Amino acid sequence: MALLDVNHLDVRFALRRGDVQALRDVCFSLDKGERLGIVGESGAGKSVAAFSLLNLIAKPGYIANGSHIVFDGEELVGLSDRALRRIRGHRMSMIFQDPMMTLNPVLSIGEQMIECLKAHRRISKREARKVALEKLQLAQIPAPEARLDQYPHELSGGMRQRVIIAIALLLDPDIIIADEPTTALDVTIQAEVMALLLDLCEKQDVGLILITHDLGVVSQVTERMLVMYAGRVIEQGPTREIINNPLHPYTQGLIQALPQMATPGSRLNQIPGSMPSLDKLPSGCAFHPRCPFATLDDGRPRPGCRDQVPPLTGADARQVSCHMVAENKPVQADQSAPAKEAH
Repeated sequence: MALLDVNHLDVRFALRRGDVQALRDVCFSLDKGERLGIVGESGAGKSVAAFSLLNLIAKPGYIANGSHIVFDGEELVGLSDRALRRIRGHRMSMIFQDPMMTLNPVLSIGEQMIECLKAHRRISKREARKVALEKLQLAQIPAPEARLDQYPHELSGGMRQRVIIAIALLLDPDIIIADEPTTALDVTIQAEVMALLLDLCEKQDVGLILITHDLGVVSQVTERMLVMYAGRVIEQGPTREIINNPLHPYTQGLIQALPQMATPGSRLNQIPGSMPSLDKLPSGCAFHPRCPFATLDDGRPRPGCRDQVPPLTGADARQVSCHMVAENKPVQADQSAPAKEAH
């Protein structure tokens, strides 16, 4: 049995003009110590999926009936806030995009870490400070004793993100959810932070759900990945297999858009168009207005693409939602980015 099972997750936002579906029938699982990547453009539903796991969806958003999120045998959908507090930050921790939005600017790093520990454990202030110091050391923060008494504005962006990782590890969680954890950092610091996160997850046997648009990071850090588009999972499977042999035209487009896939001196490849608005989704396959294969050679629309939502089909290890693949006529991209070995 998987540590985390998400089945038929449906998230909606109640607006005056009617409900808008942000997630549709999202299914995935995570084993203990496993690393899962969720990728896609802005608006694909990646962060909504992550926030849903801990019921952090802000109103008017809500998880619809029929959705199931089972963590360690316990159904989380419908749990009271009090019951969820046993899990939030304790057994499941979250790392957000911007550390300055997570850290309290008027409290020292030590005060914030001690406060977090005392909220979940019966522990003295002295013992809590000792645990906080150990986690800062684990996050490879130099001069950790001094950092405990510093304030967020006194630290660099990379150091603040390391503090956030240390806080996420405070209560020895089973799963860490990292939502674009390196967005605000420069490339060198990004690599350091991701290497640290990977190393910690491996040593502590912590499961990782990494939300990102960076396929390069996903290929290096995760073992499995989901590709999302317009609130649905359109491809999932082992990371190396998807990067080396993408089946869905959208996944192919994402890989072709990587800078290293373009000829030096030429324009970068891009997927035409943009992610559709959730309240104006195209009929059929949501990707068909941007898909180069939705029209046949003779100019006629490909059967099914414009009027039928393709189901997610395939073996358990590899699934794809595409009419072409269902017809056994997958059109491969001209070339694919080589996947780097996942650690």
